Amino acid sequence: MDWQDEDYRCHLLRQRRRSELRREAGSFRNPKLCPQGAMATSRACLHLWMCGAAALASFLAGFTAGWFSKPLRETTTSLRYHQSIRWKLVSEMKAENIKSFLRSFTKLPHLAGTEQNLLLAKKIQTQWKKFGLDSAKLVHYDVLLSYPNETNVNYISVMDEHGIEGDIIYVNYARTEDFFKLEREMNINCSGKIVIARYGKIFRGNKVKNAMLAGAIGIILYSDPADYFAPAVQPYPKGWNLPGTAAQRGNVLNLNGAGDPLTPGYPAKEYTFRLDVKEGVGIPKIPVHPIGYNDAEILLRHMGGTGPPDDSWKGSLNVDYNIGPGFAGHESFRKVRMHVHNTNKITRIYNVIGTIRGSVEPDRYVILGGHRDSWVFGAIDPTSGAAVLQEIVQSFGKLMSRGWRPRRTIIFASWDAEEFGLLGSTEWAEENVKTLQERSIAYINSDSSIEGNYTLRVDCTPLLYQLVYKLTKEISSPDDGFESKSLYESWLEKDPSSENINFPRINKLGSGSDFEAYFQRLGIASGRARYTKNRKTEKYSSYPVYHTIYETFELVENFYDPTFKKQLSVAQLRAALVYELADSKIIPFNIEDYAKALKNYATSIYNLSKKHDQQLRDHGVSFDSLFSAVKNFSDAASDFHRRLRQVDLNNPIAVRIMNDQLMLLERAFIDPLGLPGRRFYRHIIFAPSSHNKYAGESFPGIYDAMFDIENKDDPRSAWTEVKKHISIAAFTIQAAAGTLTEAL
Repeated sequence: MDWQDEDYRCHLLRQRRRSELRREAGSFRNPKLCPQGAMATSRACLHLWMCGAAALASFLAGFTAGWFSKPLRETTTSLRYHQSIRWKLVSEMKAENIKSFLRSFTKLPHLAGTEQNLLLAKKIQTQWKKFGLDSAKLVHYDVLLSYPNETNVNYISVMDEHGIEGDIIYVNYARTEDFFKLEREMNINCSGKIVIARYGKIFRGNKVKNAMLAGAIGIILYSDPADYFAPAVQPYPKGWNLPGTAAQRGNVLNLNGAGDPLTPGYPAKEYTFRLDVKEGVGIPKIPVHPIGYNDAEILLRHMGGTGPPDDSWKGSLNVDYNIGPGFAGHESFRKVRMHVHNTNKITRIYNVIGTIRGSVEPDRYVILGGHRDSWVFGAIDPTSGAAVLQEIVQSFGKLMSRGWRPRRTIIFASWDAEEFGLLGSTEWAEENVKTLQERSIAYINSDSSIEGNYTLRVDCTPLLYQLVYKLTKEISSPDDGFESKSLYESWLEKDPSSENINFPRINKLGSGSDFEAYFQRLGIASGRARYTKNRKTEKYSSYPVYHTIYETFELVENFYDPTFKKQLSVAQLRAALVYELADSKIIPFNIEDYAKALKNYATSIYNLSKKHDQQLRDHGVSFDSLFSAVKNFSDAASDFHRRLRQVDLNNPIAVRIMNDQLMLLERAFIDPLGLPGRRFYRHIIFAPSSHNKYAGESFPGIYDAMFDIENKDDPRSAWTEVKKHISIAAFTIQAAAGTLTEAL
């Protein structure tokens, strides 16, 4: 007998015992009706029997009428059975298994497009088949990748007065506001200059884009200790801090969701038309080179020109952080030359796609995907997530071996070439776009499972808030001092929401990982979860050795998660999310939370506009239509959940109708025209910030139209653009509300 039969047998025994107890209770006479020692007359007994029979008949009639007039709810037994399966799924996961997978996957570097990464893909495929998935296959694409020239290395050199021109300017983080400061307030022109910027605050590709817009002819990037060095911690290998020789790798493309630069919008298959490389989407037109902070200190120490505008421009190196341009007081230092000889070539990449076919709704998909490729060993990014994904697949396989099968189809994905611009996941989304748009319930991301070891971090659509809260309350906290508490309790105590301290903080989805195409382009409800740092006290950017050669298995084992319990908790949460989304009869989305979020976002963007109060009046800009649409959506959401509570769960058509409306709600926020200049970002409510791809922005069309509006050359046209995007947002929300109704 397997465990499902055993559970059911125990349930029958409990039911039998309850029946026996009821019979025993019924055998005792009611002293008020039949006192001990008294003989009831036949007439009295008959009267009592007839009254009882009449009462029973009345009850049965009423019960029968009520039974057939009200919808059937899930029984307690079925709910307990559902929960018992989830408990078995997560309870069988082992920290030791995750540790073993991580050690195995990080033995060799596995850069996208290399033989090592293909071998790792085949290893994962073989294991998935062994775990018992219905299928596990390799899916390839031919995409444009960039590699260093093995015979002509990249480097930075300092030239004498006879060298090639290239004055250098320090531009802080190379943010939009940093270049505004230089050009508008300090009258420093970056045109024709090489700029040097520190990593942090924003996506490196935005730094390169900003440098290009400022007219720079090259950009040098380095990791300043102020942003990548924790106090009182030794550099690796004695600690987890960044050594001075380490250089952070990373793509600097500005793809804006396009996927492969040569096949934007379409899968990079053998039959696909390709652009010329010089026409490729998002490819920098200037050389870019990362260096360590030891080398950066040498350059910055000899910078001339004016000093930094304020302390926010100063890092932690022993230099003055002068702006330049050029060097001062050192005859041998004149110009900087960048020697960058990367080669771009079309290279084959491989995704691993595994499936568990659904038993009731095989045409509805829940996707759990994370990338496999890394810059070097990638023990944190992404392999801590790949190891977690592997343990999740193994645990689902164990359920299948015991006869279980989910209601809906589960798709597991090991993506390739994420580090080169989310290529593997985007190409697969493009190839399967028609099917995914029609059938996908949700996408859960499985990138790095740790980026710190302080508390949980969740970024997701508002549809998933309640499900995340529920599941984290049922998972034990791995944090020291919280051993007897739930993950939810430790998360709430360590990182409460700024909007409502009674709930833990949940972030908006930006970009920077493989959920982008599914959420931002296709409108598939998405979420991600991992362990993170203490954002209040640990001010360094990301984690110190991010994207360097020092991301090793030993780094994780010795410093970040020695017991692997943090990664186990993340695995349990990700697996539980997938299970609930794939096996609940009603998709566990909460639309009322979306309504609350929309109200908060509308209030926030309106408050942002109020600093331009006079211009709003002058140009006739009103947010009334937006707030009206949000109110209508809120009413529709409340009515939908009222109807949802009454749905007959034994009526498969009724269930399917409600589930389709839940599934397609996120899709209703998609505008096929996309955002201005970013046509593959189509979600009207959420998009990566135009100024930082990593950060999520709400009402991005309105926000971008208002950004720096006081300095626009044509204020009338700029405010017209604001009105246009308020209109688009209001229409989209109103249309989304319409999808929640029973009929037009």
